[in-house]
Amino acid sequence: MYLGILAGLTTCALWGLTFVAPRAVMPFSAFDLAATRYGVFGVTCILLMFHRRFRPTGLSLRLWIFGILLGSVGYAGYFLLVSFAVKDAGAVIPPLITGLMPVLLPIIANFRENALPWRALAFPLSLIVVGLVVANASSIAHIDVAGTSVVTGVLWSTVALIVWIGYGIGNAAVMRRPDAPDGLHWTGVQGVGSALSAILLLPTLSYDLFTTASTGEIVNFATWSISMGLAASWIATWCWVYASKHVPLSLTSQLIIAETVFGVAFGLIYEQRLPTVTEAAGAILQVLGVAMAVYVFGRGQKVEVAAL
Repeated sequence: MYLGILAGLTTCALWGLTFVAPRAVMPFSAFDLAATRYGVFGVTCILLMFHRRFRPTGLSLRLWIFGILLGSVGYAGYFLLVSFAVKDAGAVIPPLITGLMPVLLPIIANFRENALPWRALAFPLSLIVVGLVVANASSIAHIDVAGTSVVTGVLWSTVALIVWIGYGIGNAAVMRRPDAPDGLHWTGVQGVGSALSAILLLPTLSYDLFTTASTGEIVNFATWSISMGLAASWIATWCWVYASKHVPLSLTSQLIIAETVFGVAFGLIYEQRLPTVTEAAGAILQVLGVAMAVYVFGRGQKVEVAAL
């Protein structure tokens, strides 16, 4: 289980780059980065399939369709929903709603898996919720709803949250099956879905920038796009697939809070500043929540082994 936890944390660290990348590629937009990033991910998976080790042979048509849907809706679909939410409701409310995923998904997962007694799960989840509120206390206090469509933004955020929960449950359900596909193969199938989603994002590209931007800006954008496509998409997805196979969903879903913590850390490094008191306190509480979850899951696993 602990190797799966390490794989999950690796995924979160790589996903955390998403908090910095859109600012690092300016003047190119987040839509430019998303289209090229998912395109690189998809093309990489398709090219790797020429080697039989990466070729997902033997998968049913149903699994192919499901994997492609996970790769397209779970990546570009989620990204677009969050983008619409931020546009309508500002930059504060959407992260608060989508940030509930590491709390809601473990609850749903524990109903399905019955991995832990509810009293053992309550304290780690409470720490995560409190940490989420504390970390965003300053932003919450300064929410400006003037000129924003808050209701629409909340709706987009809620749908994005549902999509993420659906991705987590669907991916874990496939990988926990007795006849689960190979992790590299399942990553490749999702990559095909990512490639299709990149095609859908093509109309959002800032085509004029590719002719007006400086050579340095284009090289910087290409570097980030390739890095995000290979590291934050291909490697991260494979690590998450591995974690989904070896760690209960009730725990892997809580590990996702590490994405936010890594994202904040990368953002602070990028901005070259120290965290505020509330940012630091909130991050510490969230990390403690995840650490407590790992502890109770590990203890539960030892009890099961002892009983055998």
